[in-house]
Amino acid sequence: MSDVAAGARAASAFDAYLGSFGEEQGYLNFASYGPPSHAVAETTAGLLATAIAGAPGASERMHGEDLRARGAFARLSGFGVDAVSLVPHTSLGLFQVAFGITGGTVLVGRSEFPSNLYPWLRANQVGLSDARLIGAVGEPVTPEVIARALAPEVTAVTVSAVDFRTGFRADLAGIRDVIGPDRLLVVDGIQGFGVIEQPWALADALVVGGQKWLRAGWGAGALAFSEAGLERIRPVLGGWTGVEQPSHYDGTEHPLRGDALAFGISNLSPFATGSFATALELVESATVASIEARIADIVDLLIAALAEVGIVPASPRERELRAGIVAVPLGGAGGRAAAAHAALAAHGVTTTLHGADRIRIAVHATTDPAVFTTVAETLGEFV
Repeated sequence: MSDVAAGARAASAFDAYLGSFGEEQGYLNFASYGPPSHAVAETTAGLLATAIAGAPGASERMHGEDLRARGAFARLSGFGVDAVSLVPHTSLGLFQVAFGITGGTVLVGRSEFPSNLYPWLRANQVGLSDARLIGAVGEPVTPEVIARALAPEVTAVTVSAVDFRTGFRADLAGIRDVIGPDRLLVVDGIQGFGVIEQPWALADALVVGGQKWLRAGWGAGALAFSEAGLERIRPVLGGWTGVEQPSHYDGTEHPLRGDALAFGISNLSPFATGSFATALELVESATVASIEARIADIVDLLIAALAEVGIVPASPRERELRAGIVAVPLGGAGGRAAAAHAALAAHGVTTTLHGADRIRIAVHATTDPAVFTTVAETLGEFV
């Protein structure tokens, strides 16, 4: 295939990706949840129809979606398919990792989203490991912050690939260099997986939910491990689907599986796993690089529109330091974010209110920049 033909094919695939969605123009809340594609809806409907009919082989057909999802996630993440398990959401995946690490100290950014905070606090409370909070609320977790907190007793570090507050993109390679090969690196990838290119395989445990930037809907995500992760993180919360011969009901404890499926607790909803697989394959078809580039262009336009009304985001301006989140500070006397948030909603714009002084805007590849005029004019009244 010639370069011209390959480029045309890639452009066609990306256009097909963009045409797969139908959210309203004012939807700017992808860091909360990403409206699923028509393809995801069709997958869910098709699997529901299979379940309704209940024909022979229906159960096998539906649960076969698990392997499709694991395969697609493996290709996008760089992990082997045997190193990938499925989870219903990021929170449970992080609990499985936190309860699987015994001994030593785990460094946890104080600014982490609660789903990457409470598992470590709870593991600490039952004596599995010591959770040490580092940094200040709102402070990015950088290699330098981690380096200052390192001590001989530190055995693991957990970090979000993209900060949910500001959109700051973690330097996973730099963090790995700082902590070295002998400490575990746990990554919550939900705010970046599928829309930014990261060296995901540097993580010893990567947890991703499907409902945000992957736009898969709720109910399915992935948990992937490095070789060291599988060796050192125990599946203590694993259930009956994580053992050998799970359907051999003999009343005895069976040996654990030797792969990531040892972390399975029970069968997930095939409607969710099938939709997750479809969403992942849709990202594959468009390519993460193309999605990332489009989002970066759109964020540039948003930052420029805000600048025209005197707003400087509390998010990185450099492309390599950000993803799709733009945090808008609206302090002043007592903070005016709530009123601004309501005003945006009145104009058909959906965002997230973060406290009294900040609004989070999150754009995707399908976002129409034309809405930024309304956003800027509305927010400009509250500066």
